[in-house]
Amino acid sequence: MKLSIIIPAYNESESVKHTSTKLRPVIEQLQETYDVEVLFVNDGSSDNTEKLLQDEFADTDYAHVISYKRNKGLGGAVRTGFKHAQGDLIVTTDFDGTYEFSTIPQMLEYLKDDSVDMVTASPYHPLGAVEGVPKYRLVFSFGASLLYRILVNPRIHTWTALYRAYRRPVIDNTRFENNGFLFNTELLINAIRNGYKVDEFPTVLHSRQYGQSSIRVAQVTKSHLVYQSQLLSKAKGLQVAGFMASTLILIIFTSLFTSK
Repeated sequence: MKLSIIIPAYNESESVKHTSTKLRPVIEQLQETYDVEVLFVNDGSSDNTEKLLQDEFADTDYAHVISYKRNKGLGGAVRTGFKHAQGDLIVTTDFDGTYEFSTIPQMLEYLKDDSVDMVTASPYHPLGAVEGVPKYRLVFSFGASLLYRILVNPRIHTWTALYRAYRRPVIDNTRFENNGFLFNTELLINAIRNGYKVDEFPTVLHSRQYGQSSIRVAQVTKSHLVYQSQLLSKAKGLQVAGFMASTLILIIFTSLFTSK
């Protein structure tokens, strides 16, 4: 079975060596079961990420670097990866290893259940955890996930993770419009609406050890609030949920702009 691993990269020159060190043994393990390809999507980096990736993985036949000049955003980069991916199963994950690459085989075990179409990493699951992540990032991510639990499905605890595993039909049949970080949530919600079964993989979200995150918290938070208001406007009989959502939104903004 063919497995595609999509890893977006934007100005990651400081992290390339670290990523290679962590990723290589995992690929070797996965190759015992799957025909593996790794697609690094160089999302318009202004540094030498492309060359460093090409040099670092030149000795492999599984790694491919896809590059373009204009930064498209995380959603745009993943969409590009989906277009190039040949896998029956597709994993998307962060370049910086905030979710350990070593857990990819564990996540894929969930897809051995034929009834499961998609698996999402879930640090906010009761069995998951968060280690060393800045408070402002947690306020955004955890707060947004709480709102989506109210608005869409209380059974799913984490709605914003890039780290996921998909069966091919989910990707082929599920659209998303957003080119930024919101795409993660939009794709998950649209997959649920299309009738696909989603399971959670309780895991640990770690702080970034190398390089700098490209996320703009205020901008991403605004995009989620707009999207959430659209979900609310389409729902009927959700006055209580609307009140709770509004309260949580207030808490999120208060925390964001009073945190140091």
